[in-house]
Amino acid sequence: MRIALTGSSGLIGQALVRSLHADGHRTVRFVRRAPAAPGEARWDPRAGYVDPDGLRGCDAVVHLAGAGIGDHRWTDAYKREIRDSRVLGTAAVARAVAALDTPPPVLVCGSAVGYYGDTGERAVDESAPAGSGFLPEVCAEWEAAAAPAREAGIRTVFARTGLVVAAGGGAWGRMFPVFRAGIGGRLGSGRQYWSFISLHDEVAALRFLIDTPGLSGPFNLTAPQPLTNREVTAAMGRVLRRPAVFAVPAPVLRLVLGELSQDVLGSQRARPARLTEAGFEFTYPGIEESIRAALKP
Repeated sequence: MRIALTGSSGLIGQALVRSLHADGHRTVRFVRRAPAAPGEARWDPRAGYVDPDGLRGCDAVVHLAGAGIGDHRWTDAYKREIRDSRVLGTAAVARAVAALDTPPPVLVCGSAVGYYGDTGERAVDESAPAGSGFLPEVCAEWEAAAAPAREAGIRTVFARTGLVVAAGGGAWGRMFPVFRAGIGGRLGSGRQYWSFISLHDEVAALRFLIDTPGLSGPFNLTAPQPLTNREVTAAMGRVLRRPAVFAVPAPVLRLVLGELSQDVLGSQRARPARLTEAGFEFTYPGIEESIRAALKP
């Protein structure tokens, strides 16, 4: 297969490219700079440009690009960057694939369980509506921007990803050094639910969505049983054999993180109903095995 990707330099994108190459597939990696290596093509999401030559002949397009949610404090300027990087990028890719004489059969777009907002203790699956607030609004606009692809008859999938358990990057990657130092612990009350997924299962789920005909619409990419922050941090302590007794009070998080603290303290109890119904099997369904998998070389 020949698969085009945006966001191939990110945590998930890099892992997906490695997995595809290991199985003999070819990739076209879209970059914002001038292409400098074989298998690269140019795109400019703000200008709405995607090199059509990079898309022609592809069996699938996977769109994962977007500014990091937790990379900066949420100033008004960075909130615009978060929104624009997702909405403008998705619109550019969707228009580009729809304009091809022979479009790819499937477009898999990144999304997030942030779509549901703060669900408290209420479990939600893909049938739940969007929540309220900044991140749910962004996710809803993000997914809506793929309309040109859907309208062109391209099978369009939205991968609503949870917190990816990985040591090499992302939010979880920043937690490992803290817990190894013995200063990890719950955030706020610790009662908020975290919907997590191992990096291995994230990549496997993306490939499952690419390869399985008939699947379209939203899919929660999360482990079957979300856990509370308190349960997650206790598991980190057990696996790393370090105390996990420290806690960061909610007022401190709000002071340090500003509006971003809403995402850290919010509860998202998302379950992968459609993914499991479609027959996907998790290799690491539990938190401790997901953490151990992240520590493998």
